[in-house]
Amino acid sequence: MKFLGKAWKFGDDIDTDIIIPARYLNTTDPDSLARHCMEPIRPNFSKEVNKGDIIVAGKNFGCGSSREHAPIAIKALGIPCVIASSFSRIFYRNAFNVGLVLLECPEAVFNVNEGDVLSVDVKNGIIENMTKKITLKVKPLPKFMLDLIEEGGLVPYIAKKLKCK
Repeated sequence: MKFLGKAWKFGDDIDTDIIIPARYLNTTDPDSLARHCMEPIRPNFSKEVNKGDIIVAGKNFGCGSSREHAPIAIKALGIPCVIASSFSRIFYRNAFNVGLVLLECPEAVFNVNEGDVLSVDVKNGIIENMTKKITLKVKPLPKFMLDLIEEGGLVPYIAKKLKCK
């Protein structure tokens, strides 16, 4: 599982109300949520981001409420991966439930600038900053988490395990 995309930088304590404001929680439609992703701090983010781009953030990304809408909005934009110093525990779980890859890498905050091109090898835990020619190592995800992502999240994973349709 590998990704290549431009980095979008965010700071510390990006809460779920920044990721997707509460006024848009009257829908679970991924495309509708994506249109408002990061709107409070970057009103044009959803129009500027490209499929495959990667979010890099500081500590405590996804803090706040337990809404699954936040990782759904990010994933629906075509962002396959968020790299941060740390994540809120419930956001971390929700992200994997919907099939969004999260990688903890405090070094990325200091070694990635907005606009840098990143190559991310999730299975081997390698982040390459192609712009700066820097390689960062992260702890690889456990096989179970990789399986969840490859299936698209928890529900498709369980359905496959139970051989349900």
